[in-house]
Amino acid sequence: MALAVRRDPGMGVAEYQVWVADRPDEERWELIDGEPVLAPPPSERHQMIVLNLLQLLFPLARAKGGRAIPGIAVLSDAMDGFAPIPDVLVRCGPVLGHGYARDPILVAEVVSPSTLHRDRGAKAAFYESLASLDAFLLVDQDAPCVETWRRDAAGAWAQDIRGCDAHIDLPELGGRLAVADIYDDIDF
Repeated sequence: MALAVRRDPGMGVAEYQVWVADRPDEERWELIDGEPVLAPPPSERHQMIVLNLLQLLFPLARAKGGRAIPGIAVLSDAMDGFAPIPDVLVRCGPVLGHGYARDPILVAEVVSPSTLHRDRGAKAAFYESLASLDAFLLVDQDAPCVETWRRDAAGAWAQDIRGCDAHIDLPELGGRLAVADIYDDIDF
């Protein structure tokens, strides 16, 4: 005889927003597949890469009428159990009056061994559900390597991996990034 197990769907975004509003400011919580996940403090290397990404993406985003910003959660109508916070988000449109965006055109995650499974798995599937998103970057913090996922003309996602001597074309922002610049002042 087979036994069916019913999975608790976990928290939805509305419940999460109420719950997280009472958390201390120094805590960074994400909603991943219905479960609140507390992110540990990032390493200095991680934060240096985020800073480099912001400095590189901001002028490209500004030229398109947008902004590159950190610390904004992303919401999707297609997946209610998610509110991830990418390391960098690029969006256009008016400035948000809250910390949640539904319209990023690009997101970047700086990945480490402890976050790689989640960033490549549940978060990647979530990002693929966003109609506004043209590309997401998975930036390795331990090696000069950037994995770019981009939606092609047919709507399918294609992966491209670039090393230190390469460039990443960003047609959605009308520019490109040198991988070496993402890792400026980082020793391996």
